[in-house]
Amino acid sequence: MEVLHNEIKQLIIDALNLEDLTISDIDTDAPLFGDGLGLDSIDALELGLAIKKKFNILIDADDTNARQYFASVANLANYISSQSN
Repeated sequence: MEVLHNEIKQLIIDALNLEDLTISDIDTDAPLFGDGLGLDSIDALELGLAIKKKFNILIDADDTNARQYFASVANLANYISSQSN
């Protein structure tokens, strides 16, 4: 799972042009939005597109659980691994 965590962290850095961050700067369990990494709704859309492109998994913005999937790198990894089986 750590490999997937790092892939997601790199995807966040690349998709959102966060060149000043490294994988080690992003805490796996920290919130991606608000007080954590500080992402916003536009970032969520960009990240959703990047996930679709890389993992071929669509996270529907209308899904009531979408906010939970994007809560942290760990949550995203759990969701992606559950969808790719």
